[in-house]
Amino acid sequence: MVITCHKSPDGDALGSSLALCHVLQRLGKEVNVVTPDMAPKALEFVPGVFNIVVMTKQEARAQKLLQEAQIVFCLDYNALKRVDRLAEVIEPLNTPRVLIDHHLDPEGDFDVCISHPEASSTCELVFRVFMQMGLLRYMDRKAASCLYVGLTTDTGGFAYSCENPEFYEILASIMRRRIDRIWLYNKAMNTFSAESIRLQGYALSQKMQLFPEQGASLITLNKEELERFNYQRGDTETLVNKPLAIPEVYWSVFLREDTDRIKVSCRSQGDFSVSDICARYFNGGGHANAAGGEFFGTLAEAEKVFYKVLADLFPNNDKEEQQTTELK
Repeated sequence: MVITCHKSPDGDALGSSLALCHVLQRLGKEVNVVTPDMAPKALEFVPGVFNIVVMTKQEARAQKLLQEAQIVFCLDYNALKRVDRLAEVIEPLNTPRVLIDHHLDPEGDFDVCISHPEASSTCELVFRVFMQMGLLRYMDRKAASCLYVGLTTDTGGFAYSCENPEFYEILASIMRRRIDRIWLYNKAMNTFSAESIRLQGYALSQKMQLFPEQGASLITLNKEELERFNYQRGDTETLVNKPLAIPEVYWSVFLREDTDRIKVSCRSQGDFSVSDICARYFNGGGHANAAGGEFFGTLAEAEKVFYKVLADLFPNNDKEEQQTTELK
């Protein structure tokens, strides 16, 4: 068996994949986690992360494991294009595929499709699979810790996408496995390198734009700015949440320049859906209060799309009202 997750794995992708791996191994199954690329350094505390087979580092072994697998699990992604070069190996296989995911509109041929966009995270769905299959007795402290990381990070520290009371029943069951909750929470949500803190400070002080009439904020970072602060994947993970602490802001957009695209992150509060914005304008989607996407073009062009969003959503605001307020 092989468990896969999306490129640039986050806490939910790693947590769900490793939790499933731990439980299957306790059942006596031969199972490996194969990822398209390296996990962020900030998530190296997740139990089992150093046993992952990384396609960009161990290509031959990753291909061999997938080609010999009897089942391929597809966790926390809704389309094979999200696993980068792993898709070239997985797509031609006749191996049964099992999807467990909480993103909208799954694409592709899956033999078993467990898709629930209303769930907080893929980790929540993996827990529910354990429960439905009578496998909770095999969920040890390591597996529970992995699930806790995913539940925490994909809800922004329990700030959104966790309105269902059953979420907290799941959380209670996980905590009964004697996990070190405070340590895990701090590692997942409150631990940053000095460079990351400096980068986020720069972004907030110099790059954050406010649009008070529209309740919006925008932060952009180009490659030169990222390199100046020795950017590592994960360094800006929580940056998009920060403007929501401002009373006038109820939705926040972060545009980050990557090698071949602009990565888009959106967060919101209340009943304002950023999922619709990401789906319509940025080739993405997600949950109502937490969504993302990508833009193929320049950072300046992506910023123009953001201004179009403002114009489309708030057509009655005149040009003067749409001027940015920069914090300096």
